[in-house]
Amino acid sequence: MTVRARLRTVAMAAVLSMMGAASAMAASDAYDFTFQGIDGKPLPLSQFKGKVILVVNTASQCGFTPQYKGLEALWQRYRDRGLVVVGVPSDDFGGQEPGNASQIKDFCEVNYSIDFPMADKTVVSGDSAHPFYRWAADELGFLAKPRWNFHKYLVGPDGSWCPGSPP
Repeated sequence: MTVRARLRTVAMAAVLSMMGAASAMAASDAYDFTFQGIDGKPLPLSQFKGKVILVVNTASQCGFTPQYKGLEALWQRYRDRGLVVVGVPSDDFGGQEPGNASQIKDFCEVNYSIDFPMADKTVVSGDSAHPFYRWAADELGFLAKPRWNFHKYLVGPDGSWCPGSPP
């Protein structure tokens, strides 16, 4: 690849990154975001309007993986009262989510009987993070960015952050 071609590639990546950041900053609430579902279908947070949403980045091979059990129990206990747990598998921290969507889904169902909504494997940190995570960082600050697996965000029924969400 020539120097000119490399510069064009770097410039294009910067523009795309800025466009993604701009779209994340333009969001007015969590309902503006859609994840790719683990089943390959869109998973828009807007389908949960009026409910409290707990968004959790997950991993199948982490020391915190047993939290799936508690998340499923929370979902089972409070879903009829308006709580939605959304799992967002990510391989960002320690390579602890190496599987594809089918493998992740099977692992969660077989080991933890997970039936709360799950996204497909998603980048949650850095410049390539999903727009929801970039927006969360913009809204809540640097300390609210995920630094490991099973980081949680609590979104209120109006799509804004609930008190007690990270910093």
